[in-house]
Amino acid sequence: MDTGRSNHSYAHLNEPHQTGIAQRLNWLRAGVLGANDGIVSVAAIVVGVAGATADSGPILTAGVAGLVGGAISMALGEYVSVSSQSDSEHALIQKERDELRDMPAQELEELTSLYRAKGLSEPTARRVAEELTHHDALAAHLSAELNIDEGDVVSPWHAAGASAVAFTIGAILPMLAILLPPADWRVPVTFVAVLVALAITGAISAHIGGSSRTRATVRVVTGGALALAATYGVGALLGASGLA
Repeated sequence: MDTGRSNHSYAHLNEPHQTGIAQRLNWLRAGVLGANDGIVSVAAIVVGVAGATADSGPILTAGVAGLVGGAISMALGEYVSVSSQSDSEHALIQKERDELRDMPAQELEELTSLYRAKGLSEPTARRVAEELTHHDALAAHLSAELNIDEGDVVSPWHAAGASAVAFTIGAILPMLAILLPPADWRVPVTFVAVLVALAITGAISAHIGGSSRTRATVRVVTGGALALAATYGVGALLGASGLA
């Protein structure tokens, strides 16, 4: 009994299915960025208004307006961005489909040459190309030539929805932090809540991208703290001057 081969086979069967991973990562990326923007944007707005007035009405109005406007803006931005990528990928897929229909022999030669370039011998490369073409010609060419999976093209609607929902969830945190505590505690509580939330989103973003969590967390927390300090200072100055 070939134990090594058996173990390899079982390991292969236990491997996670990769189809759809690009879409899942895209939704997660859009969600993390949306939540981060929701936290910072709405926190900056409500802290700025709180610097000018202690009345809950204007703070709530500004926060809700920022939430609605920001969620729509994030959704539109994601939709436009991902639509461009999706349209390009669909165009490439259609081009490859047309070429396979119009000149299958040339496409088989092209696929064979691609596998020869990867180090396979001529007979092996041709056999691989023929078997893959027989199984699913379009998938074989998309993978070898373009590194595209037809079932893994990202959806602009999913990205837009994930971004809008995440922005809304992120925006709710600073609104609750600024409205629930007593007036004297509103700004300090909001600062702490926002910076903790940003540290979490920064760590998640770094994990998704495979970068340093420490650097990512420091960057996003520092940026958020500067934004809050700046908007609070502007609000306080306007409030003191009587302009707000």
